[in-house]
Amino acid sequence: MRILKNDCTRYMTGDDDDELGEEDSGWKLVHGDVFRFPENSMLFASAIGVGAQLFTVAFSVIILALIGVFAPTKRGSISTAAIVMYAVTSAIAGFVSARLYRQMKGTQWVWNTLLTATLFPGPIVLVFMVTNSIAWGNKSTSALPFGTILLLMSIYGFVCVPLCVVGAIAGKNTASDFDAPCRTMRVARQIPEVPIHRGAVAHVFVAGFLPFSAIYIELHYIFASMWGHRVYTLFGILIISLALLTLVSSFITIAMTYFQLAVEDHHWWWRSFISGGSTGMFIYAYCFHYYQMSGMTGAIQTAFFFGYMSIMAYAFFLALGFVGFYSSLYFVRAIYSAIKSD
Repeated sequence: MRILKNDCTRYMTGDDDDELGEEDSGWKLVHGDVFRFPENSMLFASAIGVGAQLFTVAFSVIILALIGVFAPTKRGSISTAAIVMYAVTSAIAGFVSARLYRQMKGTQWVWNTLLTATLFPGPIVLVFMVTNSIAWGNKSTSALPFGTILLLMSIYGFVCVPLCVVGAIAGKNTASDFDAPCRTMRVARQIPEVPIHRGAVAHVFVAGFLPFSAIYIELHYIFASMWGHRVYTLFGILIISLALLTLVSSFITIAMTYFQLAVEDHHWWWRSFISGGSTGMFIYAYCFHYYQMSGMTGAIQTAFFFGYMSIMAYAFFLALGFVGFYSSLYFVRAIYSAIKSD
């Protein structure tokens, strides 16, 4: 906040021109490009919408378990609650995605809705086909029966997709114009080269490592409950950990966005999403460490562990990417509203 206050004071009073004898430098210089919509806007809007849905599902399931709506100690109850909440909240994904896509001047909203409805279930189906085929081939009882598969398909086809479409229609019809405090220039400004430690890879690494370090200990107990014989009951601590993860991800993504704009790189839309969601990459990397400690062996255990943990890491990536983007969007709007851009 002190740095931003000094920046705004310098930009508003013109001290930068007096001292340096040249034009403004830093994040003010890209005011004509910072609100330029990103490439692949349809995919971007769909990812944000699905992230909003998964973020809602995570908090909802933990709160329901905390207040005793279902018995979390009973195996399978949390999975059932997550499936039900995912189906019910499908309208959130459609609404957020279609609204953002419309604000970014998108016109193919039908394809946007279809992409939103399949962006998360698609990888799940692929992983499930592989793991279930391995289980069937080994005649394991871990394979889901045909009746359960048919039930899940029915929930998706008759609940998830219609609610996603309804939410998309509501989001499309209620979307207002994108509120940008600065006018976007016709020609994009060239982005200068930066050192490696100030580039995209370093930003994504730092933005993912710090939030992961905040949940590292709690993650061990969650894994032990999911893949071991322990029963997880500390849902009060879990919701605090999730809130802490959300706050740290939000703040560190805002910091990385500021550093990016400070070097006159205005491509912050995708960077903020990936930086926020990069914690999911660290969670999946942790899986390899946990797998070695757990003593798991065999094709079935290996396929189930890495297959379904990839889905969990993917869900974290989308949910925290949603947090990172909207935190950065609020931040960028705030700082460019506080200065005179013309």
